Amino acid sequence: MIVFDQVSVQYADADAPALRDVHLTVPEGELCLLVGPSGCGKSTLLGTVNGLVPHFTGGTLRGRVTVDGRDTRTHRPRELADLVGTVGQDPAAHFVTDTVEDELAYGMESLGLAPAVMRRRVEETLDLLGLAELRGRALSTLSGGQRQRVAIGSVLTVHPKVLVLDEPTSALDPGAAEEVLAVLQRLVHDLGTTVLMSEHRLERVVQYADQVLLLPGDGTAPLLGDPAELMARSPVRPPVVDLGLLAGWDPLPLTVRDARRRAATLRERLTTTAAPSAPAPLGETLVTVARLAVTRGPVPALRGVDLELRAGGITALMGRNGAGKSTLLGSLVGLHAPTSGTVRVGGLVPHRTRPKDLIRRVGLVPQDPRDLLYGESVAGECAAADRDAGAAPGTCRELVARLLPGVGEDTHPRDLSEGQRLTLALAVVLTARPPVLLLDEPTRGLDYAAKARLVTVLRGLAADGHAILLATHDVELAAELAHRTAVLADGEVVADGPTSETVLASPAFAPQTAKVLPPYLTVPQVAIALGRPPTTAPAPSTPQAPAVPAQPAAERAAARDADGSHTPAAPGTPRASAVPAQPGVGGTGTQPPGVPQAPVQPAAEPVPGLPQAQPSTPQAPAVPAQPAAERAAARDADGSHTPAAPGTPRASGAEGGR
Repeated sequence: MIVFDQVSVQYADADAPALRDVHLTVPEGELCLLVGPSGCGKSTLLGTVNGLVPHFTGGTLRGRVTVDGRDTRTHRPRELADLVGTVGQDPAAHFVTDTVEDELAYGMESLGLAPAVMRRRVEETLDLLGLAELRGRALSTLSGGQRQRVAIGSVLTVHPKVLVLDEPTSALDPGAAEEVLAVLQRLVHDLGTTVLMSEHRLERVVQYADQVLLLPGDGTAPLLGDPAELMARSPVRPPVVDLGLLAGWDPLPLTVRDARRRAATLRERLTTTAAPSAPAPLGETLVTVARLAVTRGPVPALRGVDLELRAGGITALMGRNGAGKSTLLGSLVGLHAPTSGTVRVGGLVPHRTRPKDLIRRVGLVPQDPRDLLYGESVAGECAAADRDAGAAPGTCRELVARLLPGVGEDTHPRDLSEGQRLTLALAVVLTARPPVLLLDEPTRGLDYAAKARLVTVLRGLAADGHAILLATHDVELAAELAHRTAVLADGEVVADGPTSETVLASPAFAPQTAKVLPPYLTVPQVAIALGRPPTTAPAPSTPQAPAVPAQPAAERAAARDADGSHTPAAPGTPRASAVPAQPGVGGTGTQPPGVPQAPVQPAAEPVPGLPQAQPSTPQAPAVPAQPAAERAAARDADGSHTPAAPGTPRASGAEGGR
């Protein structure tokens, strides 16, 4: 179905190819999972399938990619819209209408399907993805996870033969992720749909994969094969595979059920060892929330919430999509005024406190990192963060080096992957080292190595007396990091206590290790109990960045340019908590949309440093980059898109808005 014939991709001004010598075939009717560390070229490879690379992103494509016989060199994305459906990392950038139902119908309208067919498919998709109750809702009022499901549904209505999914479950709670993956599995098994999917949370998806396509990220050739075999060689792997490596199981388990069947002997060895437990922090109370109620429009987002954050404590906030997690974090930085109840952060009332004073007490890393990034390069972002925080020059760059090694100082934030942008935004906020740190889905788009580096930094901050609150769907992160876990449901706290007790009591929020070897929560805990070193990568030994007193953030003056990026926040809004009124437009691939491209190199001359492929078939000429037409209409005030021009295909990740 999908054939890669000696494919290499080189972007302008990049030191090395994003992809090198990909030569393989993805069979029809299989779910192929794309695995590799952050920045290894996964999004670029996905972009070559739907034609966005190079027709939209630019760069030089060598070799040939064919999808069901159609050559992506000669077929632009709109000409592949009926064949390939694409959902990128950023669901908000995917939308072109205002409501859920209209969004689901838009792709079919673009392809000219009959109204009766459109109505039937919309109803089917609403039921498949659990969106029936949201059909009339404005897209701007949905939670991140709800938007992700709508984005997936909007391409499913077209019934494409190939689905290309970039981090499809990254913003979903465990239950919603299982529903989406069950739908994908049904499409593969019942309809013969070919699914090519990239996902960092392998514990959710690897058991569904028919094949794994491994991009090692070290310059070696990609590998396609059996999931269990490649997981043993992969630099990124789920906890259940790490547990199998620790126990010496062969073949390695890919599911909790497989691991549980083999764990009897290991379980007996662990019965004499007490499971570790993290002591509760005893520091001073920095945040107090009492009977908090918040209404957003007609929707009661929070109802009677009580929460307390202490210095040195890490609290995980969990719950299904739309439960109110982001609203609670926003209330702590003054973005939402309480309908009733009280909020105190360091003795201040957030919604009545000037932003430049509040930033000294609390910092927020939102779900969309572009809300905080306004510079023209990583170095520019870091220098501005140092100035805003009153930190010593190089403080932010040191944090970036620890969290995101290998990223050049001259790299534009738009050229980073979603996970890399999130890490850069986190480093910007950490530069000020606020006493209270709030993170909304901090591991979205991060691989296991990057997540391990994040855990090390957050533990260091907690040890220094900071209070940390994580709103997350990542149960593995909560199990490894949090002292305490609170669960929200319909705006109310339904569970609150030590993490070991809370996650073990909930099958939906229990990590893989706890399902196999309760009460152990993580593989390192099991390794310590067995007296062995853990199989995961060790924590970095780089010294903790020096503490810097928080200072008011100076307002970034320059607006983003015409590539669809953000406008500056309102004057006086600190960037650690700023949420601009106009979210930006995301992209697909290593070179995001809207970035001006250098002229494409002709195919006759190979790219310096890139070996020239020698396929058995004649070498395909490089496809010249073509700029995509910019979406003409600006975003509405609530962040939603105005409709695209008539005839613009959306099933392929329509140009300029995906």
